[in-house]
Amino acid sequence: MNLSDKKYFYLVLLHILIGVLIYSVPLFPKVYGFSIIFGGIFYIVNSRNSNNEVLYATAYMVGSEIILRMTDGNPVHEFSKYGVMIFIAIGIYFKGSSKYAIPYWIFLLLLIPATIYTTTELNYSISLRKEISFNVSGPVCLAICSIYNYNRKITSEELSNVFLCIGMPIVACLSYLTLYTPSLKEIITDTNSNAMTSGGFGPNQVSTMLGLGMFVFVSRLMLNSKNKWTFVINLIISLYVTYRGLITFSRGGMITGFVMIATLIVVTFFFISQANRIRMLIMIGLVAVVFSVAWSFSSDQTNGLIEKRYSNKDAAGREKEDELSGRGELAEDEYQTFKEHPIIGIGVGRSMEQRYAKTGEIIASHSEITRMISEHGSLGILALIILFVTPLILYLDNKYNVYLLSCLLFWMLTINHAAMRLAAPAFMYSLALVKVIIKRDEA
Repeated sequence: MNLSDKKYFYLVLLHILIGVLIYSVPLFPKVYGFSIIFGGIFYIVNSRNSNNEVLYATAYMVGSEIILRMTDGNPVHEFSKYGVMIFIAIGIYFKGSSKYAIPYWIFLLLLIPATIYTTTELNYSISLRKEISFNVSGPVCLAICSIYNYNRKITSEELSNVFLCIGMPIVACLSYLTLYTPSLKEIITDTNSNAMTSGGFGPNQVSTMLGLGMFVFVSRLMLNSKNKWTFVINLIISLYVTYRGLITFSRGGMITGFVMIATLIVVTFFFISQANRIRMLIMIGLVAVVFSVAWSFSSDQTNGLIEKRYSNKDAAGREKEDELSGRGELAEDEYQTFKEHPIIGIGVGRSMEQRYAKTGEIIASHSEITRMISEHGSLGILALIILFVTPLILYLDNKYNVYLLSCLLFWMLTINHAAMRLAAPAFMYSLALVKVIIKRDEA
């Protein structure tokens, strides 16, 4: 094992230990959370963001969000999004932003009318600050990250390290989940999403981050495993994160991860030289084996229930009526709201208030697209068009960013099943905007 292998091994080992400490020491989640906040600020300021250190600090905060949420390690629930915006703002202070990032300034402006409308119409028995923060912090975080990353030059190696910074806290999360979860065969009795296998937290969000972790380590297995020890480490993590993601029984995050990996394989296959395609075919075969082993083991551990979950059946093998677990009904409700308020929408957070008035239950939207349309109206549609079109235009002159489509797909698929509850969709979207170069001296 050479020096590079040892450093990577010790980095993985450190994060396994962090997961153990988070599980074992009640105060440690707070210590870990605050060390990320203040350590990240120091790291960026001390380097004056000379080599995009802000991206590494931000990526680490994004990767750590789920374990900090499930263990109350953040000062407030939404803090990771605020932390990301603080880091990015410091980065902009030192290195500025592109003058051509105008689409994302327009996107920010389009969020304002519905937000102002909410302050005059929202039922004050519901916290005004919390509702606006819950629904707008994700889009604002996306805009701030995008303004910084728009056409920002970065090497492929640096971008790969950004993904690694996302992946390492997910390793800590895997360690925590292993200690938290009791015997699977005792707690898995149906095909519903399972909080007990998700650290006692929302399976949808945990699955989202584990699916992203699967993408990070499978991509490293294919593109960044230059020697046998690094290869073995990435192989083991890829297998385990896939298994842990599957047994959350939340499909959205895992399907998103699979789609991202398939997209990366296709893009990379056509990008590399003919000589390297044989090696890539071998790696594709290995990735297929990884998924097959993880799936078979998950099926065995869940007595076949995981197969029924992904074929949309209940524990008795009967077809479920609603394939989207109620999300289709929510989307239809928000579409009807848009038809009633087509200009600036019903106002930020008011679709949830409206559902509460009808049903007596607080049900948050799972789709950022239908939420934007219902709460921001036609301005929301225009904002969404900006988000969809801008990265695709940049793609025409960004041939070296093999991750671009995978990042964009992560955002598109995630906001349709988990809205923008996490900072990850915002940051991953912005990574589709960076301009990948061959050498740093091209910057």
